[in-house]
Amino acid sequence: MTLSDSDRDDARAALAPTLEATAAILPLLARPRNPRFPAKAAAHWNQAWADVQAAWSDRNGGGLAALRPAVFALSAAALALQDVDCLALSEAVASATDRLDEPAGLGNSRLVTAISAAVECFAVVDALEHEAFPQRARHFASRLERVAKEREAPARSPVLDRLFAEEGHECLEKMRLACAALPPDPMALKRAAADLARVADALDLGDVALAAGRLVRTLPLRAGERVDLEAEEPRNMVLGLIAELEDLIGRLTGGDRDQVNP
Repeated sequence: MTLSDSDRDDARAALAPTLEATAAILPLLARPRNPRFPAKAAAHWNQAWADVQAAWSDRNGGGLAALRPAVFALSAAALALQDVDCLALSEAVASATDRLDEPAGLGNSRLVTAISAAVECFAVVDALEHEAFPQRARHFASRLERVAKEREAPARSPVLDRLFAEEGHECLEKMRLACAALPPDPMALKRAAADLARVADALDLGDVALAAGRLVRTLPLRAGERVDLEAEEPRNMVLGLIAELEDLIGRLTGGDRDQVNP
């Protein structure tokens, strides 16, 4: 059916208020969000995390001598920010790193994994101003405090590990399908990775949670935004993380998916 000129004019007139309102809102949506923290205090926080990351990365070669002053500096930066979440996070980091002085030290895999995950999450320049920072800070503060209070690691359940492996393989299949779609679907990929990270974290499968979280942060997008998974560099990075996850999940059952059902 072809609209007459008068019908087109009527339609344009009816839509005009909506289009004008949309045009008025678009500049507001594009306007950058004001920083939550003063630039100088935020810079000190970011530098403190960079120092913590450098000291932590050198733990196996240079020892832990540089870690304690870096953690002290992080606590001072949190005080300067005067933010409850920053303070709680820095205190949790201090409590967790204090446990490294015990005989088990770096041999405590749950403690090392929790610290590594926190460092990887927050030692990036935009972590403090990210809209999800409060939720991330509370999550990692709670996790670090929980691990720091443990006197010994709880025994793992082979049944739970096998059940997780089954769910993990399903998540990996969703990731592969998202990558193979035409065009690739980064939102579906991110959802599957986030689901995997959440379940792995709940079961204290730190290596899996860490790798899945890294994949989630590789895709920092909202609905409507686009990440080009057809480009070689981001695609190879994503496929590499999926392969790493497949290896980690396979180790839970010795690489045998037929053993999953108890």
